Amino acid sequence: MLIKIAQLFLSLTILISLHEFGHFWFAKKFKCRVDKFYLFFDFLFPFAGMLNFALFKKKIGDTEYGIGWFPFGGYVQIAGMVDEQMDKTIIDSEPKPWELRSKPAWQRLLVMMGGIIVNFVLGIFIFWMVLWYYGEKTLPNTSLKEGVMVDSVAYNLGLRNGDHIIALDNKIVTALNRVPVEIVMNGVEHIQGVHSNGQKFDLAITDKDRAVILKSLKHAKFLEPRFIANVGYVDSTMFAATAKLQKKDQIIAVNDKNVLYYDELRTQLRENAGKLVVLTLLRGNDTVRTKCNVTTNGTIGFNPGFVNKFEIKETNYNLFQAFVQGFSDGMELIVLQAKQFVVIFTVPEAHKQVGGFYTMVQQMSPVWDWYAFWRFTAFLSLALAFMNFLPIPMLDGGYIMFILWEMVTRKKVSDKIIYYANQVGLFIVLALMVYANTDWLRD
Repeated sequence: MLIKIAQLFLSLTILISLHEFGHFWFAKKFKCRVDKFYLFFDFLFPFAGMLNFALFKKKIGDTEYGIGWFPFGGYVQIAGMVDEQMDKTIIDSEPKPWELRSKPAWQRLLVMMGGIIVNFVLGIFIFWMVLWYYGEKTLPNTSLKEGVMVDSVAYNLGLRNGDHIIALDNKIVTALNRVPVEIVMNGVEHIQGVHSNGQKFDLAITDKDRAVILKSLKHAKFLEPRFIANVGYVDSTMFAATAKLQKKDQIIAVNDKNVLYYDELRTQLRENAGKLVVLTLLRGNDTVRTKCNVTTNGTIGFNPGFVNKFEIKETNYNLFQAFVQGFSDGMELIVLQAKQFVVIFTVPEAHKQVGGFYTMVQQMSPVWDWYAFWRFTAFLSLALAFMNFLPIPMLDGGYIMFILWEMVTRKKVSDKIIYYANQVGLFIVLALMVYANTDWLRD
């Protein structure tokens, strides 16, 4: 868990620092005075006058650079801007030449767009570099010779272990991990395929089904490749270690009921939850029997390895090809972010799946994996760009909304209106954050 938290902390630190640098750079470019540039808050956010102190600070020129004690976000304090500090004196004074509010609308627009621009460019850049350095490995749907394993949600829809998913709304499926995305985000209405007995199927999907699938994805995989399992890793604190299971052992029977695939083994263990079972193991050329307790959750404490040899497709990219694919991946992610809002308002109870830091921690790798880390950071950077563009006061998008209104109507929105709009926006943002970060209570 600590490794997961450390990866998320590093990712957010990088993204927040560079986001605020985007605002900082444009502000300096247009000769605005920047009073502070802080990673994290040096006060109890959002109460600007409470517990004000910094872990580190150093003033260079007009700007105080520092690290705040409150490890949440960060900010750039630009003179003449109604910001997180909610300084009300700004609305009762005349603009000064060095203040943001005295600058032309197009310059103020770029200052407020600075963080979004940096997050967008950074996300694309990371995708580009990861593809160029690591390449891409995918598991084509055609290589799933044993079909798929299904969770209880997929089973209730009519899917079965060993099924082959062929198409969604008559469009050929190329990769299994795209199936839940297409169903939830793109509104797929039919799953076509073939059962293990050769019978074809065409299953209808409703909005209610989409809601159930979306909820289940926090805990299960809906669909995953079916495989013949052996023991990959044994938890030394669990029953599997007590029963002396070893790496590469293949469990071929539970209480003399034969199992071949991992889903069959999982079913037998769940049926014997909380009991003592006899496991029959294939260890090299030997057959071994051992007794093992099963937890009340139907587990014994091992991670599976694979007997199947999946045909992984490896794609290497030159610098230009990596950029094209990285840009495409990034734009698809932005589109999916927009579709999430449609899902929240159209799929029943989808709002309950909105997640915060707890959900993000769960998505991190349990071991330090730079490939997974940079992929997640690229995703999060583009997600932050999209979220900050939303026209909600207090977010960058709120300021941008007021500036665009001014540019279209030729009438500047007063500082007083922006100040009070930001108070409303702050309440909205805090309410959303509290709701998102109580995801562990809804988990």
